[in-house]
Amino acid sequence: MERNSDLANRLNEVLLNGRWIANTNFKAQLESVTWEKATQKIGSLNTIAALTYHVNYYLGGILNVFRGGDLEIRDKYSFDLPPIESETDWKKLVDEFLINSENFVREVAKLPDSKLDEPFVDEKYGTYFRNIEGVIEHGYYHLGQIALIRKLISL
Repeated sequence: MERNSDLANRLNEVLLNGRWIANTNFKAQLESVTWEKATQKIGSLNTIAALTYHVNYYLGGILNVFRGGDLEIRDKYSFDLPPIESETDWKKLVDEFLINSENFVREVAKLPDSKLDEPFVDEKYGTYFRNIEGVIEHGYYHLGQIALIRKLISL
């Protein structure tokens, strides 16, 4: 299997359709959450909505690079979630997350193997391969948080 296909499959598992490692995925976790639960604060933890926005922020920013644009995202803005005040606001965020996830998986699957070893924007950011692996690791980290927050909300 080529590396791009392997990476795309792993991304698909964590974001959209997988159950292999975590026995769940973002899509399954997010589609069954109401906006009230998505914005419910538990102690000092981030909300489900904030974590969704955070992961989506990086997906969108890296997608922009895949499509020939600049790297315009900055860590300091990655939790700047606009207010979620209705089911419509929440559904809009989830829909954008799912669209970005599908597009991200598709773009990774199309990357030529040689591109994976090239620097991502600047050598200081590592290679495309390392950044895509980072998205997978980052995704599982926050997916775990969302699953735990959902359990805490249900107590």
